[in-house]
Parts: sequence; C-alpha cells; structure tokens
Amino acid sequence: MPQHATSGLHRLTRTHKLSAAGVAAAGAAALVFSLVPGGDAGQGKSQATAVENVKPVAFSAVATAAKTQQATISQQADASAAKGKAEAAAAEKAAKAKAAAAAKAKAEKARAAKAAANRSEVRTAIPAAAPKPAAKPAAKVYPDNLDGWIRESLDIMAKKGIPGSYEGIHRNIMRESSGNPMAINNWDINAINGTPSKGLLQVIQPTFNAYHVEGTSWNLYDPVANITAACNYAADRYGSMDNVNSAY
Repeated sequence: MPQHATSGLHRLTRTHKLSAAGVAAAGAAALVFSLVPGGDAGQGKSQATAVENVKPVAFSAVATAAKTQQATISQQADASAAKGKAEAAAAEKAAKAKAAAAAKAKAEKARAAKAAANRSEVRTAIPAAAPKPAAKPAAKVYPDNLDGWIRESLDIMAKKGIPGSYEGIHRNIMRESSGNPMAINNWDINAINGTPSKGLLQVIQPTFNAYHVEGTSWNLYDPVANITAACNYAADRYGSMDNVNSAY
C-alpha cells in the first residue's frame, strides 16, 4: 500500500503543479502586504500606482537615448556624404585641369610644328645667296730696278717651269750688260751679221722671238721680257742660266 501511495504522488499532473505554484505566489503577496506598516487597501493602491508610473519614465529615457544616437549617426552620415561630395568635386576639378593642360600642350606643340614648317618653306622658297667669289690676291708689285726685274722674271719662270736662280741670273746680267737694259753690242759677230745683241742679257732678235715667254712684252729691250726669254733659251741649250759662265 505505501508503495502505491508514493506512486500516486509521482503521478501529479502539470495542472496540479501550476496550481500549487499559484497558491504559493498568492501567499507571498499577502505576506508582503501584511508586512507594510499601516498597510491598508489605500496604501497598496498608491504603491501599485507608483510602480505603474515608473515604467513609462524608463521607456522615455531609452527612447531619448535612441533618438540622440540616431541623430548622431545621421549627422555622421551627412558629414561623410559631404566629405565624399567634396572629394569627388576636387577630383573632377583636378581631372579638368589635367585635361586643360594636356590640350594646351598639344596646341603649343601643333603651333611649334606649324612654325617650323613655315620656316622650312621660307628657306626653300628663298634660295641661299650664292657664295661670294674669293677675292683675287692683289697683284704683286715689283720695284722698277734690277732686283725687281729679276724677281718678277723668276715668278714668271716658276709658273712656266723654267729653271734658274737669282744668283745665276744676276751674275750673267752683270757680265753681259752691267745691269743696263738698253745696252747694245755693235762690234761682235752678231752685229757684223746685222743682228746685234741687246738688253740685259744681250739677246739677238731671232733668239728672243723663238724663246719669247707668253705673258711678257714683245719688246726686246723690256727688262722682264729680255731676262725671261734669255733664261728660256739657256734652259733649252745649257739646262739652266745657272750653268752659263761666259758668252752663250
């Protein structure tokens, strides 16, 4: 039997358990009211009202904090959007400036190329000035004396390839005419034959005519013509006037 009763207690339903809990809670509430000094129905009602009034105040504070946080987030979002907008505007402005600089550089390059082409066309259109002919060297001036006559003859001989030296010419002149361009020999065999020797190097007319050097005078008495023709003859017969040491 006792085992039977115990098993009956174990078979308490969920409803019975909840009922018991409710009884216990009610007893506790009654105990609270009984412990409050001078507690009566009116006081209990006031306390209940106070408790009810606390709840809205708590919810109001939470709502205010939530609103403040939302406002802060909204302000931060606005600030971030404004910053992004400013950065985008700056980037756009920089891009426009870069494009303008590139366009300016391109235009300047095109102008430079056009200017170079124009200069090239001008140079092509205007022929280069013909180079001025080299100035001819001034004609050499020789003194009108024995020294000048010999030197002028030597320069002509050099151009014509006729050998001879200043010393050889001067030595033979002094022997033949003593430096007198108008000297004439009227007593030797040539004079007897009608062709006297004349001039500085005592040349007869036929010899002068045969060995005359182009560019000199045809006058037998001309000092330069006389010397040059006589040296031309001596070069042909003796190799050079330098080799002549007597009548030739």
